[in-house]
Amino acid sequence: MTSVDDFADPNVQKAFLAFPDEVRPNLLHLRTLIFETAAGLSEIGALHETLKWGQPAYLTPDTGAATTIRLGIPKSGGYALYTHCQSSVMSEIQALFPNELTFEGNRAILFAVGETPPAVPLTALIARALTYHLKRP
Repeated sequence: MTSVDDFADPNVQKAFLAFPDEVRPNLLHLRTLIFETAAGLSEIGALHETLKWGQPAYLTPDTGAATTIRLGIPKSGGYALYTHCQSSVMSEIQALFPNELTFEGNRAILFAVGETPPAVPLTALIARALTYHLKRP
């Protein structure tokens, strides 16, 4: 799932093709990690990939389990993974992994060009975002 030829929605494919060459592989890596994480969470239902605000976005329309995850390029450069700023996803993950990721408030994790994100905290963040609206014991 790391190829720009592997898209159900041609508009999402165009969005990935429009990303600069130096960050496209990293954003495709995040996309793969989102789909891989979702595959292990049967309770969220199908993962839907679309565009929100012109950015690739990942939702769970069948169950409403997720808070939207988006991928994009911040004004500061590099690349980023975003969640809804009014959710507690970022603060929860920052409490668990205070030094492993670069947080931009409650809305994004920022990465430098060429930086490979640490898998464990990033997978935890994605899983939390995808299950955000599910009841927890």
